[in-house]
Amino acid sequence: MTKIEQEIAKRRTFGIISHPDAGKTTLTEKLLLFGGAIQTAGAVKSNKIKKSATSDFMEIEKQRGISVATSVMTFEYNDLKINILDTPGHKDFAEDTYRTLTAVDSVILVIDCVKGVEEQTERLMEVCRMRKTPVIIFVNKMDREGQNPFDLLDELEQKLMIKVRPLTWPINIGQNFKGVYNLYDKSLNLFSVNKTRIERDIVAIEDLNSPELDKQVGERDAHQLREDVELIEGVYDEFTAEPYLEGEVAPVFFGSAVNNFGVQELLDTFCEIAPATQERQTDVRIIEPTEKKFSGFVFKIHANLDPKHRDRIAFLRVCSGTFERNKFYHHVRLDKGVRFSNPYNFMAQSKDVIDEAFPGDVVGLYDTGNFKIGDTLTEGEELFFQGIPSFSPEIFKELINMDPLKSKQLEKGIQQLTDEGVAQLFMIQPGNRKVVGTVGELQFEVIQYRLEHEYGAKCRFDNMPISKACWITSENPAKLNEYIRLKGTQIAYDKDEHPVFLAESEWMLRMNIQNNPDIKFHLTSEFKLAVEA
Repeated sequence: MTKIEQEIAKRRTFGIISHPDAGKTTLTEKLLLFGGAIQTAGAVKSNKIKKSATSDFMEIEKQRGISVATSVMTFEYNDLKINILDTPGHKDFAEDTYRTLTAVDSVILVIDCVKGVEEQTERLMEVCRMRKTPVIIFVNKMDREGQNPFDLLDELEQKLMIKVRPLTWPINIGQNFKGVYNLYDKSLNLFSVNKTRIERDIVAIEDLNSPELDKQVGERDAHQLREDVELIEGVYDEFTAEPYLEGEVAPVFFGSAVNNFGVQELLDTFCEIAPATQERQTDVRIIEPTEKKFSGFVFKIHANLDPKHRDRIAFLRVCSGTFERNKFYHHVRLDKGVRFSNPYNFMAQSKDVIDEAFPGDVVGLYDTGNFKIGDTLTEGEELFFQGIPSFSPEIFKELINMDPLKSKQLEKGIQQLTDEGVAQLFMIQPGNRKVVGTVGELQFEVIQYRLEHEYGAKCRFDNMPISKACWITSENPAKLNEYIRLKGTQIAYDKDEHPVFLAESEWMLRMNIQNNPDIKFHLTSEFKLAVEA
């Protein structure tokens, strides 16, 4: 095996996704705990974070107890290098999550056993199915009174439209929760409350009929577990890795992340079955991770990771070859050479400068404004990685400056925040009016907060009567220019100066599409790749 093949075999890059409050950030923290990346875990409960989860570093996240930005964390476990991308659960930040899913090779989906499958979970799962991303499901909060596990499995299959196969099984639920039985390696893990450090209460039970089981969990529960396991083995196919890797079957684990419980089984099995670095589709060809030449793409940009320093970091997913510090690479969109003297990898809030990175790794690059989401770096080849679009926003508001003396700070702040993909910025002329478009109300609150606290700029947002924004193109430049002239203030320009039609209603959009056959209306920005290439 070559060095690069060895490194690829060691990498596991996955995203954690869920509905808000299902316990995703808590699970991330416990995985870091098992990986030895942190020593004790802080409890994350009911929007009050006693000791902030390592992955929630923005002040507004700590206040509200939600993740609004994707965090990247790396740790080593069982001779593997594991890269976790913790995503926003809140639906208003779904676009950030969709983009993050382009940068992972597999996914862990967290389900709350009390609430079951929620709407946002279904939407995230659609994206995984579309990309055939392998999914492992972790059913969380088993120490609370929730649904019957068999009913939950049925709900998962019906609503997520994927076959499931339990690999651990709970002994009771809620107050009577006693632990989980590992169907995969035939061991019993006994539950004890509030584990903040790693303890091992694992009993090997080779035979379920062993009296040891009765001794550990009691006669009644031992009898129920034997019945449940018999039913599982009868109803569900034996687990094999191939259908999971094809995205057809999701293994299911049960536990309580806040109590550090059931996480070890999940992590150990994940290490065994999860895929290493996968190939990636571009507009030219498929890129294999084992190729000698480096390639990668930017899937996220984050400004002010450290509020004391006005820094911007672009998150780059390495797709092939070896990324090297201080080496010149080709920035395809800008058609220029770029190099990085301080590339980082992440352990929650701490960053380490690295000399090289391999396919599957996520590297943080200091950015002086060169990058946009979706940008590709190569060793010279002209290509763009696909599937990282911006979507048409659903809510539009005009940005109003509340302090004319801070115009420059506001300008810089809104440019940087919209570069991160938190929202989209459109300009209407005359008057240089700034319109911010988002997929949810919460983003405006976050933008307003960050503009004030990170840039010292105060603003307000005024509602606008717009229901859709569509990018417009035409094979006939004269027709496009005439349409733009006729529509006046219904035309805005995005940050790349592409024209955008602002429709007041769905009906208005339909009429414009019908009456202007020479104009193409685009609901995502994917068309730009073709235009810019």
